[in-house]
Amino acid sequence: MSVEIKVPAVGESITEATIGEWQKKSGDFVSRDDVLLVLETDKASVEVVAETDGILTTKANEGDTVAIGSVVGEIDNSASAPKEAAPAKTPPTPQPVASTPPPAAPQPNIHQDLKSHLSPATRRVVEENHLNPSTISGTGRGGRLTKEDALVAASNGSAASQTKASQQPQALPPLPQAKGAIDATETREKMTTIRKKIAERLVSAQQTAAILTTFNEIDMSAAMKLRAKYKDSFKEKYGISLGFMGLFVKAAIEALKAFPKVNAFIDGDEVVYHNYQNIGVAVSTEKGLMVPVIKNAQAMSVAEIELAIRHYAIKARDGKISIDDLNGGTFTLSNGGVFGSLMSTPILNPPQSGILGMHKIEERPIAIDGKVEIRPMMYVALSYDHRMVDGRESVGFLVKIKEGMEDPARLLLEI
Repeated sequence: MSVEIKVPAVGESITEATIGEWQKKSGDFVSRDDVLLVLETDKASVEVVAETDGILTTKANEGDTVAIGSVVGEIDNSASAPKEAAPAKTPPTPQPVASTPPPAAPQPNIHQDLKSHLSPATRRVVEENHLNPSTISGTGRGGRLTKEDALVAASNGSAASQTKASQQPQALPPLPQAKGAIDATETREKMTTIRKKIAERLVSAQQTAAILTTFNEIDMSAAMKLRAKYKDSFKEKYGISLGFMGLFVKAAIEALKAFPKVNAFIDGDEVVYHNYQNIGVAVSTEKGLMVPVIKNAQAMSVAEIELAIRHYAIKARDGKISIDDLNGGTFTLSNGGVFGSLMSTPILNPPQSGILGMHKIEERPIAIDGKVEIRPMMYVALSYDHRMVDGRESVGFLVKIKEGMEDPARLLLEI
């Protein structure tokens, strides 16, 4: 009966190994626990031992790359160990008459003999670093010298400077333990209905749309100067602060007019175009992200848009947002910059084909007319359904946003 020799699992992430050396040859009689071969992996050397007595037959060669679990040999355990032949009797050798002592027998080269029993990888480390194997303690099976033992010895200095202490396996340092009271408990709570709905919609968007994101950056200098100049009179007249969101909504409306596909959506095998702009503005609440919709935003002024945003923000904060407030959007704006986000790839709000991501305003050096200036810059991102919107349209859309924000007069003139 033959017992297969299989490549053992040598690590969770390792799927193959290389046969470094066969310690026994095909046809040899091996005993149980004899080292048969040495496997080399990218992490360690592993010895494979015999599971039974018998005659060895190899099925793979040194240097072969073998998969974990593959058969590299077998042992015929029906064969018995060969009998040792009795030594032949030889006549006694006459003693020399001369009084001179006989020449000393040559001493065996222990250094070289030890090398011959090393695996190819271990031998290579020993020879390259001029190490003496007899001075290195092995940590392999039966005290066998491994590649790692040789590497440790090489890193501790030359063969001449190795001391007895360095030859011993180093003790592991103590494992640090966390101090103080540790709360190892877990808490579970039911997902709220709105959180489950948000999860369903986001997963649906990823699975049903070909989402792609393109980026641009906006110099916010002109918008910031406009805000600084008119914020007091704006608040005095309308009772609300002048922010950037109203300007971005106006810029998005002009961009949607120029690129109507971004304001459309796919319904089966048809494309539905909207001749109006219902702009959803993402609002973060304790219950989750909500996107109330400013309906017919194309017919509103900047002040009316700012008042609508404030209206929905208060309703969301107080938990009074209705289903009707969230329905009917054709395009969405999300301002991650209020939380410090420098760049992101927003996810579509289905069935819409586009969403604009606004981010943190940060001063950066940029080139202006051949000179380096520090300007307040903002990255903007447009995620869009590539089934509906092409790259030319997505880039053009962001350029239109950029032009409107860098020259707010365009928004008033609708150009």
